[in-house]
Amino acid sequence: AVSPQAADSKREQFRRYLEKSGVLDTLTKVLVALYEEPEKPNSALDFLKHHLGAATPENPEIELLRLELAEMKEKYEAIVEENKKLKTKV
Repeated sequence: AVSPQAADSKREQFRRYLEKSGVLDTLTKVLVALYEEPEKPNSALDFLKHHLGAATPENPEIELLRLELAEMKEKYEAIVEENKKLKTKV
């Protein structure tokens, strides 16, 4: 059996972990946003999921893909422009 002191210690370690990782702060902000919502949504769980998704930092891979996409768009536009110029010469 686990002693009450050991259980309290584990709970305290977990609480500190949640606090240090920003989980408590993020959950608090989302719950405050729900509390301050003038018209409560039909699904509080969907509200939390949506707002937690918005609060989650971007995955670094997604950010790299966005940058790569922006570069590709620039190159594409440059090629389209070059193509137009070449067509007018022909």
